[in-house]
Amino acid sequence: MPAAEALHLPGPVLTGPGSERPGAWVVGGRLTFERPRAASTTTLPGWVLPGLVDAHCHVGIGPTGRVEDAVSEAQARTDRDAGALLLRDAGSASETRWIDEREDLPRIVRAGRHLARTRRYLRGLAHEIEPEDLVEHVRVEAARGDGWVKLVGDWIDRERGDLAPCWPADVLRAGVAAAHELGARVTVHQFGEEGVAELLDAGVDGIEHGTGLRDDVLRAVAERGVAVVPTLVNIATFPGIADRGEPKFPAYAAHMRALHERRYATVAALHEAGGRVFAGTDAGSVLPHGLVVDEVHELAAAGLTRTAALDAACWSARTWLGHPGLQEGAPADLLVLDGDPRADLGVLRSPRVVLRGRLVRG
Repeated sequence: MPAAEALHLPGPVLTGPGSERPGAWVVGGRLTFERPRAASTTTLPGWVLPGLVDAHCHVGIGPTGRVEDAVSEAQARTDRDAGALLLRDAGSASETRWIDEREDLPRIVRAGRHLARTRRYLRGLAHEIEPEDLVEHVRVEAARGDGWVKLVGDWIDRERGDLAPCWPADVLRAGVAAAHELGARVTVHQFGEEGVAELLDAGVDGIEHGTGLRDDVLRAVAERGVAVVPTLVNIATFPGIADRGEPKFPAYAAHMRALHERRYATVAALHEAGGRVFAGTDAGSVLPHGLVVDEVHELAAAGLTRTAALDAACWSARTWLGHPGLQEGAPADLLVLDGDPRADLGVLRSPRVVLRGRLVRG
């Protein structure tokens, strides 16, 4: 059998936040640290990093709901070119399984479709249901997803004029238990303070946004290993949301501004408490795709070290989602950078992208 062509990565190869190897090769779409016998070799110099993770995005939806496949493809390609080669799709109204067959598009971990209360979420995105229907829908979405189910935990209650929890505590417990029985984890959209304790008591596995996490729950979130994806690039839209809502809902507007003002302090406090923080953009419904590097910079602005902010979108994030990084025999989904990203996050802005062993962005 003739020798295969190899891609030589002279490195350094960043195998972890504080570990590296001097070089690696890609043969047959997989990474190896043993010099191969190759018919020909192409060299790609630079710092090598696992493909980034956008742990909260939405491929297949736009501002009004599902989109055509061509739009979904463009969204996934935009994320890829920004360096995000593993996406956790935190709720989509579109069927995107066909993307799994495309070797030129990122890998996706899906959470089915959002489950929300009737008229308590953005129109066209969620299954809008009442509490008595939650367990049944959780079971359906657990089967549709890739080990995740997404609930909308709070949203504006127009009668109250402010954020309010969507689900009774007993219904939450039953819904989470149903997902766990099927081997799925549950993550929950949560903006406000009210209802977080009930989420923890129900045994949820993740909290999205988490702007209302206060000192009285932060330690419990950290101790229970609940993953938090702050989506800071999305939280930056809160002042505009407040401005639009203020004429009818002044209490809600003031609340959203307060959550925005303390966003960095909330993330810093969670990180200091030992919480599991991961990078996600919430791209899809309102925000454009391709913002993962912006989110890494936002985590650093919140007080995480450069390495910790990078880890939230890289090594730890991949482990959390059950996907390998730069390991012997792992799929060669990686970035090649012009400098060490642990010293300068700015080098993430211009990655050379290798996906499934092929250079797809040079």
